[in-house]
Amino acid sequence: MKKPAYITDYEGWCKEFNCFFPVDVRFSETDAFGHLNNTQAFVYFEHARIQFLKVIGLMELWMKTDDVIPVTADLQCDYFKQVFFDETLQIGVKVMSIGRSSVELHYMILNEQNHVCMTGRGRIVQISKRTGVPEAWNDGTIKRFKKSQAKTE
Repeated sequence: MKKPAYITDYEGWCKEFNCFFPVDVRFSETDAFGHLNNTQAFVYFEHARIQFLKVIGLMELWMKTDDVIPVTADLQCDYFKQVFFDETLQIGVKVMSIGRSSVELHYMILNEQNHVCMTGRGRIVQISKRTGVPEAWNDGTIKRFKKSQAKTE
């Protein structure tokens, strides 16, 4: 499998994931050829991203504030194995890098045999609800992102 440019050390990259969320492939998510529609990967990334942000306590904070919100700035997916109806997938998400007002997240989708089916990356940016301009993370948010990067072995 050809590795995407955002993955330099594939084995190390895979081992850094410690946050996974299961999803069952529904019939409505498949196409006329019987495999997962390629647009669905982005829905799975969103699901994992939201669940991850809940786990680290940021979704609740953002839902309560009138000041700032996270928006997706870019998102990409690389496909390696077909996925079919009724498979249970594990969607992994991790913080790759933290910027002043953005964070790069990486994704890995595993099938029931623990084979990598898809990988992805994306950047979310915290913006002001009022102005739409990027707002810097506060120290507490940066700590939450950094804590999520710690290995849980």
